[in-house]
Amino acid sequence: MTNYFSSDFTLGILGGGQLGKMLLTETRKFDIATKVLDPSAEAPCRIGSNTFVQGSLTDFDTVYQFGKDVQVLTIEIENVNVDALEKLQAEGVQVYPTPQTIRQIQNKAVQKQFYAANGIPTAPFRVFESLTDLRATAEAGTLKLPFVWKSARFGYDGNGVKIVRQLTDLNGLPDGQCIAETLVPFAKELAVIVARSSQGEVCTYPVVEMEFHPEANQVEYVICPARIDDAVAQKARAIAVQVAEAFGVVGLLAVELFQTADNEILVNEVAPRPHNSGHYSIEAAYTNQFEQHLRAILGLPLGSTQSKVAGVMVNLVGAEGEQGEVVYENIAQILAMEGVTPHIYGKKETRPFRKMGHVTIVNPEVAQARAIAEQVKRTIRVIALKK
Repeated sequence: MTNYFSSDFTLGILGGGQLGKMLLTETRKFDIATKVLDPSAEAPCRIGSNTFVQGSLTDFDTVYQFGKDVQVLTIEIENVNVDALEKLQAEGVQVYPTPQTIRQIQNKAVQKQFYAANGIPTAPFRVFESLTDLRATAEAGTLKLPFVWKSARFGYDGNGVKIVRQLTDLNGLPDGQCIAETLVPFAKELAVIVARSSQGEVCTYPVVEMEFHPEANQVEYVICPARIDDAVAQKARAIAVQVAEAFGVVGLLAVELFQTADNEILVNEVAPRPHNSGHYSIEAAYTNQFEQHLRAILGLPLGSTQSKVAGVMVNLVGAEGEQGEVVYENIAQILAMEGVTPHIYGKKETRPFRKMGHVTIVNPEVAQARAIAEQVKRTIRVIALKK
């Protein structure tokens, strides 16, 4: 086995945002040397990595040159140059998740077609090569309203997704390949983090429940364990494993799911990396998702995914109407609450709905954790400095 610890081994990470920052907490715990690439000089990872390189994640030469002197390369964002990763892989660099997996997941149309081809339950959908094609089909009456429009590429944090209830809702949407997906009348939105190691070992974290902001289409609360029947939870975990095995993921796969009124489980979309729905695990689980990702991509034994305590995560996002140098208002008040741990991502500028941090609340009782989370949400504000 490779000596990863206190050695000349280097782990490369594409992306220097908050996910990378939290991954670096674990590499520093294990004294694993790291090299990070990000386009921003102010990236949260700039101070936590052994080597920080500023550069484009989508430029072939930049990614290729960055990856030539690392032994294992991983990602914290999917929007990376896959051609460069394939060349690095061919030259002996271990790339996890594999370039092939990333390529399939990068495009939501390809992702949905993959589910259909592999017998994975998902909402009915149609793929259109342009918004013009979709509009023409809708105007002809052969596309039933309402539906969910999704951009095939580059959607994130509520961007690239819109419920279309009337044709005028298509106005102003970007052109390009897209999906029209049947609007599912779901009872709950769930998620499962699957860990799959390079040695083939697989495990799942408990099912979490996600509550979304009604306007921003962003997760406001992640609740673990989800408030669902055990049979539904077992079904969700089994489907998540099916998806991870089908993609052949090495590392983590976050599987977002819909639970329908009759307890059917449908796959919404996936992310092949640590994910917002797993942040609760830092305080609430025996092995947090970031340590687990390291274990998986390095071929080390996977850790226990069991929760020590119930956990609820609150996303900290920029307040509406606030843009500029960030201030975290009332943070001392939430620190005085029981079981509350804030995580500040290190982004200097706030803007409406930008993810700036999260807060985890742990408690023996999930209902109590959720109640404290509500109090946290009402108390802390992410605003701009008044000059």
